[in-house]
Amino acid sequence: MISSPDAHPALLIVDVQNDFCPSGALGVPDGDRVVPVINRCIADALARGIAIYASRDWHPAVTVHFTAYGGLWPPHCVQGTSGAEFHPDLRLPPSAIVVSKGTDAEQQGYSAFEGHTADGRPLADDLRSRGIREICLTGLATDYCVLQSVLDATRLGLGATVLTDAIAGIDVHAGDSERALARMREAGAKLEPSARWLTAPAAAFSPQRPRLP
Repeated sequence: MISSPDAHPALLIVDVQNDFCPSGALGVPDGDRVVPVINRCIADALARGIAIYASRDWHPAVTVHFTAYGGLWPPHCVQGTSGAEFHPDLRLPPSAIVVSKGTDAEQQGYSAFEGHTADGRPLADDLRSRGIREICLTGLATDYCVLQSVLDATRLGLGATVLTDAIAGIDVHAGDSERALARMREAGAKLEPSARWLTAPAAAFSPQRPRLP
């Protein structure tokens, strides 16, 4: 359990869905390699009483996100389809808080902070209500949804740690993932391997950032 009243971390798993894994509609090369690492993080978070969030793309069939309607991407993670389901080996516990994003047909929906929980609460509001000031990010893809989630987290005054072996990028352009990591670092995020997070005491998550407004 978390021992310090000032330590309020959460684990955020970004878009580990079938369509973003190999053979999916928009597969990240070797994207499923992150699943065992994330599962270890989940088990550790459960053991320490750390809140677990899992974001998912949850697009309508018609959206400006898709190429047919002016967007950049082929159809993927359409609401209710098998491609939108979480990877079958991802061991999300019943207590995980699912955050759906990309539900607005007029918005891109990259960042988890554009999403909402099952009861319609924006992610930032849910974190605030639980006193969470620090998030640890994993998932797909480094250069899009992970990047934008990190940038929004730091903009909101949250501490952010990115587990570098628990993310993978799509690299539409060579070097996109490396550039994304550089932008995260410049924004104030910490980049660490999961082993560092798994062995860190809860007090290590006491951020020096202000609370969410």
